[in-house]
Amino acid sequence: MFSHIHLGSNDVERSKRFYDALFDALGGAKSWKDSLRNRWFWQREGALLIVGEPLDEDTATPGNGMTIGFAVTGPEQGDAWHRAGLANGGTSIEESPGIRDKGEGARVYLAYLRDPDGNKLCAMKPMA
Repeated sequence: MFSHIHLGSNDVERSKRFYDALFDALGGAKSWKDSLRNRWFWQREGALLIVGEPLDEDTATPGNGMTIGFAVTGPEQGDAWHRAGLANGGTSIEESPGIRDKGEGARVYLAYLRDPDGNKLCAMKPMA
């Protein structure tokens, strides 16, 4: 459904280290730097994540109510994603990573982080 997500950053190199670590925990992603602007691209499974300085040259701020979801294969990969984020400047938010009962028999693994610029991220895997 979505082609890409663009996040603003006030320190693009710090963000690169953070997102490189998250994608490494997920099995990798192709990445490259925009030769015209200070931003990085990561491509995985047909989608793009772009992180860079805001094009309007104003301060980057996280979106209120916005969460960016990362698909994981299960709790082990989600926990590795969460640890990689913490080790690279992220902050754990919400409940600890784990499986949650969402009612009607629905269960889902969730792990939440804020990236170094304050953007809210979630690793998720629906559970049988």
